[in-house]
Amino acid sequence: MNLDDLQARQLELSEQSQAILEKLEGEKREPTDDERADLDGILASMEVNSQDIVRMSKLQVLRGGLEMSAGRKSAPEPVRQPIVEEDEADEAPVRMAAKPQPKSDGIRTPLGQSGRGGFRSFGEFAQTVKMACAPGHAFVDSRLARMAPTTYGTEGIGTDGGFAVPPDFRSEIAQKVLGEDSLLRLTDQFTTSSNSITFPKDETTPWQTSGGVQCAWEGEASQISESKPALQNETIKLNKLAALVPVSEELMEDGPALDRYLRQKVIDKMIFKVNFGIVQGTGVGMPLGITNSASVVTVSKEGSQAADTLLPANILKMYSRMYAPLASRAVWLCHQDCLPQIWGLASVVKNVAGTENVGASGVNFMGSTGLRDAPFGTMLGRPIIPTQACETIGDLNDLLFVDLGSYMTATKTAGPKQDVSMHLYFDYDMLAFRFIWRMAGKPWWSSYIAPRDGSNNMSWAVNLEAR
Repeated sequence: MNLDDLQARQLELSEQSQAILEKLEGEKREPTDDERADLDGILASMEVNSQDIVRMSKLQVLRGGLEMSAGRKSAPEPVRQPIVEEDEADEAPVRMAAKPQPKSDGIRTPLGQSGRGGFRSFGEFAQTVKMACAPGHAFVDSRLARMAPTTYGTEGIGTDGGFAVPPDFRSEIAQKVLGEDSLLRLTDQFTTSSNSITFPKDETTPWQTSGGVQCAWEGEASQISESKPALQNETIKLNKLAALVPVSEELMEDGPALDRYLRQKVIDKMIFKVNFGIVQGTGVGMPLGITNSASVVTVSKEGSQAADTLLPANILKMYSRMYAPLASRAVWLCHQDCLPQIWGLASVVKNVAGTENVGASGVNFMGSTGLRDAPFGTMLGRPIIPTQACETIGDLNDLLFVDLGSYMTATKTAGPKQDVSMHLYFDYDMLAFRFIWRMAGKPWWSSYIAPRDGSNNMSWAVNLEAR
């Protein structure tokens, strides 16, 4: 059996296991004993087959090096030896072919950097992939060979996918996505190894007189009334956020530029997509956002309010519709166009005739320290967070008062995933870098709540009508 046969067999086994898993997911049930036995058998076969693929791939690489060196008629060129740190000598790369590795700057690079597969940066990794793809495959860096997956890899080792990205680059992206500019960090976060997650929840209010757990004043020696929890199940399925980045020959010439460009560009795109999904997501193939939730309360504008304005009455009414126990952790989300008017908001003192008292001091909504609270201040004591996920001033969704702790998000345990393929754009002399991150989100609340007394509904999220 040759390498192509082994790969075909591995793909066939993978498809068999996937068919069983899709059947179980579609029928919403656990596997039977027979199905478990089938999956165990497939897994065992895949492990054995995977070992055969690795073994055959290494033999092909070594045989290719021997064939290249056998045809030499002149004296071999001197081979530049890599620098190996003493404590990493066991990680020193093994040269796969007789031809020395091309060098772009004449600098020898220490190998074996911990956690990065021996690479200093994402750019250096990409350059070694480029050299492995050169016509004739003159040199395959052993650091790439060590990272090659068992079922898909590079043509240089007899497979037909791409080299794996070193793990430290993968974790670095994950940390950036969860950084300070992301709303995700403020949500109620969960991780899952599955494609969906189910939560039990209780949406009863403390003042409800029926449904759920109840309390009552009881007389002496009287029977205590019974009640039971009213729990519901909430299930969310992970959605896929992805980016496919073809890298040109010109960009590949500069490793540091590629390193900065790829990572920062994908980071920026992912942060915005996640933020927009949390705020305005439709729930179809993406998170269900705050503004499209049935639980959001929308405050009406003032009767004589001018277009594209914010008034003190708007802010006071929005704050009053936030469920009081959540107000201490709520934040203001706004479009950046709202900031000048927010910073200038102040209530004025009026007399009984309804006109402003000359010389009387009002209330500054920013508070005595509001503008000193970095970076954008506070309003009525709560932080202001500008985001492009909101709309411009005057439009619906330009200003929100929300408790993001009442918004649940679920992400895949492994975090963002990166893959590289040298074949997708082979005829354009490009590499394709693929980034995939699976996540989901929706509010804990399925609807707003009515007060015990009064007519103004309350919520964890308050919006303002368009003006």
